[in-house]
Amino acid sequence: MTFSRTVKTLAISLLFALAAEPVAGQDLLARQAPIDRRAKKLDSIEIKSVVERENRQSPAAMLYGDDWNNEYAHQSTELPDSFVVNLRHFCMPTPSRVVTSNFGSRWGREHKGLDIKVYIGDTIRAAFSGKVRIVKYDGGGYGKYIVIRHPNGLETIYGHLSKQIVGEDEIVTAGQPIGLGGNTGRSTGSHLHFETRLCGVALNPAMFFDFRNQDVVADQVLFNKATYQRESSLATKEHGKVGNGGYTRDLIYGEVGHSDDAPDDAVRMAANQPERVYYKVKQGDTLETVAKKCGVSVDDICRLNGYRKNQRIRPGQIIRYV
Repeated sequence: MTFSRTVKTLAISLLFALAAEPVAGQDLLARQAPIDRRAKKLDSIEIKSVVERENRQSPAAMLYGDDWNNEYAHQSTELPDSFVVNLRHFCMPTPSRVVTSNFGSRWGREHKGLDIKVYIGDTIRAAFSGKVRIVKYDGGGYGKYIVIRHPNGLETIYGHLSKQIVGEDEIVTAGQPIGLGGNTGRSTGSHLHFETRLCGVALNPAMFFDFRNQDVVADQVLFNKATYQRESSLATKEHGKVGNGGYTRDLIYGEVGHSDDAPDDAVRMAANQPERVYYKVKQGDTLETVAKKCGVSVDDICRLNGYRKNQRIRPGQIIRYV
């Protein structure tokens, strides 16, 4: 009789234990849920923080979105009312100090850039890090020219080259040689035609670059649509044309010597302070497709982000590629 009661007691205890297990599991889930929500919130905050940093470092993503083509040198779109252009991590495209033609009205038409005196074969360098969008020839205008889109929102155009030494969709760094000075296209003498554009609209390069002093005008420039014309005129007076003939090579290149040797310090400075560029992962992306879109190798992405080659990525993830 005692043995029978003992078995019955054990059976009832076992039933209670089995019934209580899901409850305990539910209690554990209930206790874990707030932790999961907090973790998810923290993850969202971190992602948002990275995206904000990305937008600050790559405003071009906000201005142009996915608008990318290798067809048109420029298609004007609506300019923002105001926009801060970051000019750090720069390299002067040429060490030439002579501006031979200003931005603005010239010979009954608008001149969309600055003409800088260079000789055929002089090295022309990327003003900022970025991605090459156009490498073409325009016999009635730019001649051999290059268009580069930069993370700071600007696009720079280099015209009348004798040779282009980069390709479309190639990633370049500030100070990297991209071409050689020339006299191609609609040109009456060897020079570099240099443009700065925002949303396809030509802005006066003198607002950003001071060729006479081989420097940018500031670490950053605030473009304001309402006051731009007045600021452009002031920039021309301060940083514009030097002369239109009779200059010696010393006047053109100052004390820095030949153009192939001149930019060493600027190139070194740009290389020592690299600009970081990011990509936001889209649905269906893999490391291979991201590398192809960004014009870099999978090894580059893995090195910059600490990834393995078989790393899985998810939509919304921020990946550095430069």
